[in-house]
Amino acid sequence: MKLIAGTRGSTLAIAQTEIVMRKLSEKYSDMIIEKKIIVTKGDRDKSTALNKIGDKGLFVSEIEKQLIEGSIDFAVHSYKDMPSEIDENLIIVDTPDRSDPRDVLIINPKHNHINQDLKDWIVNTKGLRIGTGSIRRKSQILRMNKSIEVLGIRGNIETRIDKMIKEDLDGIVLAASGIKRLGKDNLNMYYFSYEEMLPSPAQGALAIEIRKERKDLIKLFCSISDELETIKVKAERSFMKTINGGCHSPVGAISTIDGEKLRLRGIFGDSEGENIVIDEICGDLENADELGRKLAESLLDKLSLDGEF
Repeated sequence: MKLIAGTRGSTLAIAQTEIVMRKLSEKYSDMIIEKKIIVTKGDRDKSTALNKIGDKGLFVSEIEKQLIEGSIDFAVHSYKDMPSEIDENLIIVDTPDRSDPRDVLIINPKHNHINQDLKDWIVNTKGLRIGTGSIRRKSQILRMNKSIEVLGIRGNIETRIDKMIKEDLDGIVLAASGIKRLGKDNLNMYYFSYEEMLPSPAQGALAIEIRKERKDLIKLFCSISDELETIKVKAERSFMKTINGGCHSPVGAISTIDGEKLRLRGIFGDSEGENIVIDEICGDLENADELGRKLAESLLDKLSLDGEF
């Protein structure tokens, strides 16, 4: 059997696609899989802030077009980049195992001499210059230290690290999953706890997208999926869909499982990222969709009652 996988051309996107290819090859030794690199709108415009050039879908629409046309058999995306609604001809199959969902602060090598606790350094140092293109990350890091100057930054992981050094930033905020998948977790960095910074819904998970009629592929990808991670992602995506969150407002969520219970924690705020509300909900694993919806409705009500939305 031969399949063609569609992916963006960034180092991370290719690494993520190769994870899926490797899982399939280990399961099905006679399978041949080729990669097809597809340039997206988000790749072409590397300078404009994400909340200025569009919403979620910037990194997927061109890939989905080729999927619908049949030029590729499946596509691998960062799940956090996926819009709430996808084309009616497509579906996202159950997700394979998820990488670390947390956000991390990559610290400029000029600070390698720091001998104090990194959290203390972040919270108490005046005037740190931190780069991120995410209003979600901006609003949450400012909760830790209001004196931080947050500067917009775009590009792949390598580009952002280079910009951090060239522009003399004190640090940049990135997803831990990308750092780990590229083997860069030897950098000087601080992992934010979920109390400090909630990640983007489904951060660290891979979205494998196929045409709806490809029943053969549904079974194929089910064999490499992770049942519990799929449940967690379902709750986080339900939260995002109900809250209708994209690049224009701070939206974050994380699910954890304890025995037979699912706990979902979420954040939502106004378009300026200045007024935010945080809450959590707990329930049964089989009610992941409902839990996501209820938490979103609760946060929408809270922000509305505060007169800020």
